Amino acid sequence: MVAVNDQGRERLQYIDPGDYQCSQLAAQLADEWVEYVDATGLSASASRDYVRAVDLVCAAMDAASEDSAALSLESVDLMPLLARWERTLPAAYGEGSRQPGMAASGVRILIVRRDDHAERRVDESLARFSRGQTLTGWGEGAERDEFSRADKQALLKAAWSSVHALEKRLAEGWALAEQGRHPDKGDWLHVPDLLWGLSRGAILPRQIGDRLPPTTALWPTVLREMIQREDGTVAPRRARRDLIWQLVRRLYPTNLDLHAFKVLLMDATGHASEEVTSFGLSDIEFLPKGVRLTLVKERAHRVRHRAFRDAPGDDEPEIEETLDRPRREASAIVRRLVKVTEQSRRQCPEVTDTLFVRPSLVYYDLRFGRWDANAAGQRFTDWLGSVGVTIDGPAHIGRLRKSTKVEKAIVSGGRISAAADDHLEETFAGHYAQGTTLRILSGKVITTAQAHWFEQAVNGPTVIAPEAAEIAENSERLREFGLEAEQADGIVQGELDMGVSHCKNPWDSPFSNPGELCAVAPLRCMECRNAWVLPSHLPQLMLLAEHLERVRLRLDPRAFTLRWGQSYVNLRAVLEERSEQEKALARQHINDGLVRLDLPLSAHVEFDA
Repeated sequence: MVAVNDQGRERLQYIDPGDYQCSQLAAQLADEWVEYVDATGLSASASRDYVRAVDLVCAAMDAASEDSAALSLESVDLMPLLARWERTLPAAYGEGSRQPGMAASGVRILIVRRDDHAERRVDESLARFSRGQTLTGWGEGAERDEFSRADKQALLKAAWSSVHALEKRLAEGWALAEQGRHPDKGDWLHVPDLLWGLSRGAILPRQIGDRLPPTTALWPTVLREMIQREDGTVAPRRARRDLIWQLVRRLYPTNLDLHAFKVLLMDATGHASEEVTSFGLSDIEFLPKGVRLTLVKERAHRVRHRAFRDAPGDDEPEIEETLDRPRREASAIVRRLVKVTEQSRRQCPEVTDTLFVRPSLVYYDLRFGRWDANAAGQRFTDWLGSVGVTIDGPAHIGRLRKSTKVEKAIVSGGRISAAADDHLEETFAGHYAQGTTLRILSGKVITTAQAHWFEQAVNGPTVIAPEAAEIAENSERLREFGLEAEQADGIVQGELDMGVSHCKNPWDSPFSNPGELCAVAPLRCMECRNAWVLPSHLPQLMLLAEHLERVRLRLDPRAFTLRWGQSYVNLRAVLEERSEQEKALARQHINDGLVRLDLPLSAHVEFDA
């Protein structure tokens, strides 16, 4: 039995070896599971996966072996039984399910862990088997796409509207409470008196329920209106509890209200939902122009101290804030969150590691505690319905995290190192870079630079724009655009560099016989379909342009157009797509002697002699 953390609550999980005939095997796996959870601090959901895996394999061993009681991790008979279990495991799940792979991998991890201890025996063949690749595939997990721009704008606008409505509701509620007095001295059916008593803890919710008239028909109109549904009716059986809850929500933000702050913080910081909901008052440092937060990412076991600066020059007072153009500064959002949760946090001083605290009504007992994002009827999907926002695709808050990553990738010009600033670059490339927006952009940046002159050129090179520089360094990405593996690797490693471009196949030149090495490179590369021009070729292209300008001055215009016209048009089109800053940097490399253009002797003899 182990105690695991489940969103701030301690949960007990257990494996009972007595539930299985192979009790010795179950006990060994359970021991490893207990130590593994204790050593790694696994979350409740991750630990539960191991419990499920042990249950599946032990139940399968009971059914597969007539003498399962003799099975243990030291048994030579266990390996073939385990292999058969892994192969047949997917049959019990839907197509593409990831559960079989997770179960098989979990069992192997526990076995390998036991084998790593010198004093614990594991059958040698079983140990080798467990360290190999699972016989069960991992299934296919559908990547969540980012929110569309319109959906994200609707989310943020609704979140700010929700925050403003919450602030107004709380301000009015506490103002009414200040006007009241103890219901014993006032009136148990008077809203200000009831709010006064609840806000000061002078009365209990159960007392309000006991003092209400037996039927809602005898209630004052103002109380009946507080619990009316949209159709004007009330639920008689839960009327008392509904009224108490309406009084509570006038004083404190509810579980549903806090979704708006999570949306705004994820957008403003770009961090995951678990990070923006897991910092307390001591983790906040307000700066003259921003805020510094200590963010904890449980899954990666990482603690970060991040400063979020306000937009430069944005000194407008908060009173001018509008719903259609809200502030996106993290400091403004955090200040509001601190203010609206102040009274709730006073009711549960033991919770110090999060600002996301809220009241709950358990029967007629008012309790305060951590925010529960998955509470029944108060999930993110429920919040979307309450604010009237409809989005395309699954309503998962993780898509907002991906949206911020996409924006960062666009702003950084596609540089993974800049966009993946809070996790591994491999994680970004394997997860966040799979969104629709970046897929479309990655295709467009290849063709943007050549769109202008491709209409004029019968044959021409493929040009990779500076925005897609990462593609030129990744052979797998290059293969997505029609290159063979050997060609892509040659370009990445520089083996196919012809001077002003790379050549995907110098043995298949349109200017030479098939099978012969191209005899006109680099003079005809700018009008060759095999050429791939990378951003790093800019200095050589500028030198080639200077050479052609000298040639153009020497030759008759008709002769120049006949011999060099297509290369000249294509080359100018490529250079026009590059910024002046890029050209200045390339010129500096040329002047420093770091780059030169090697042309065949005939290029000079033909015109200079």
